[in-house]
Amino acid sequence: MVFVNMNTSGPVSVDIHVLFFAKCRELSQTTRSVFTVPSEIRASDLLDKIVIQFGLTTIRHNLIIAHNESFIENLNDSIFLKDGDELAVIPPLSGG
Repeated sequence: MVFVNMNTSGPVSVDIHVLFFAKCRELSQTTRSVFTVPSEIRASDLLDKIVIQFGLTTIRHNLIIAHNESFIENLNDSIFLKDGDELAVIPPLSGG
């Protein structure tokens, strides 16, 4: 007999693809990275983890993030992630 632990007391970790644009690319010194995070996380906590891991503290309060090409408008919302999801980290765009 096989017993499977169905304990769901906490979120599972998943690997997401983080894409960096413009100033984020310059500061992180990469265009993309695979990042392991909980499958359920508050958007602001996810952003904080990325900012710390990739050296984006100087522009933290000016960043926009998108999950699978959809902008995250409320950083207090929870995000539900799956392996292979994409998260874009974008500084504010300027133009004239």
